[in-house]
Amino acid sequence: MINRVVMVGRMTRDPELRRTGNGAAVTSFTLALNRNYNSADGQQADYISCVVWNKVAENVAQYCAKGSLVGVEGRLRSRSYDNAQGQRVYVTEVVCDSVQFLETRAQRERNQSSMNQGMMNNQYSQPQTDNFQDMQTVELEKDFDNSFNIMEDDIQF
Repeated sequence: MINRVVMVGRMTRDPELRRTGNGAAVTSFTLALNRNYNSADGQQADYISCVVWNKVAENVAQYCAKGSLVGVEGRLRSRSYDNAQGQRVYVTEVVCDSVQFLETRAQRERNQSSMNQGMMNNQYSQPQTDNFQDMQTVELEKDFDNSFNIMEDDIQF
């Protein structure tokens, strides 16, 4: 059987860190995943419950917040429990094996401020790139030699 889930989305609220009776860390959060279409009821996103354990749970709680862009990899799990009113509650969630932080707080704040500035000027602006990325591009272009020596025998077809 195969049970693998890979998703990229934004957190809908701050992650909640809890501890089990034996001290293991567990963090819960919900990811919003944009749809390519609007459903009949007008919903534009899917909201997926996620849970992560141990050291990864502590890192997610420490470094992520509402709006954080993350990539998760894990498995789908369904479970049930009886609530305080005695009703059976069914839960389906992604148990995350790994969580990748795809956007830092500084990047998100910079993108939001540049977007707000563009809206104040009544125009759209592109987010600024890091100077480090620009320097890497220049270095790659400088190191790259555009001369190729391709022989007729090297072509596969």
